[in-house]
This record gives sequence, C-alpha cells and structure tokens, in this order.
Amino acid sequence: MTLYRAGWRNPRTLSILLLVFLCGAITGALTLRLAYGNPPPRLGPYWKEGGREISLQKWKRELDLTPDQAAEIEIILDDFVMYYDMLQAQMDDVRASGKAKIMQILKENQRAKFEKMLSELQSKQIR
Repeated sequence: MTLYRAGWRNPRTLSILLLVFLCGAITGALTLRLAYGNPPPRLGPYWKEGGREISLQKWKRELDLTPDQAAEIEIILDDFVMYYDMLQAQMDDVRASGKAKIMQILKENQRAKFEKMLSELQSKQIR
C-alpha cells in the first residue's frame, strides 16, 4: 500500500492557496477603500453654476430628445441637485457636531491651536 503525499501539484492544494490569495487581495482592496475612500465628487458646484442647464441643452441637441424626454431628464437633474445638497448639509452637520465635541474636551489654548489647524487644513483643500 502506497501513501499519497499531497504536494504543490495537487489541484486541491493549489485551489486552496488561490482562494486564500484572492480573499487576501479582496480584503486588502476593501481595507484601502475604507481607509482612504474615494475622492469626493465635484458635481455639486458645477451643477449649481449653470452646468445643469448647459448639459441639458447639449443633451437635447446631441441626443435629439423629445420634449417629454427632456422634461423627465430635467426632473431627474433637479432631484439629483436636491439630493446632493441634502447630503452636503448632513455632512456639514456631522462635521460641526464633531468639532463641537472636540472643542468641549480641549482647553482654551488648545482650542485656538485646533482652530488654526482646521483653517490650515481647509486652505490646503481649497487649492
């Protein structure tokens, strides 16, 4: 009777190693995505500054939209802008709440430094 030795060439062993590798790669990718996130979309100001109207006119012309289609798309764009504004307001509230909680913990001299740090951070983000 011969004993079968499982080695690197065994399909079962290779399948398990491949599965472990893929799970690690997926976990790493998700961790990076959660840790660093995606850059925030910059659609809000563009749509607010007349870009919505420009896009709608361009789409009407280039897609040969019927008046009914254009009206439906206009409603969708209006909903998008309203939804984006609501999300932005919620994010502003969360930031303000977090800042207020931090300010309660800090001493007076630390608060001034913290405010300065925040303003420097905001000026870097605007650039």
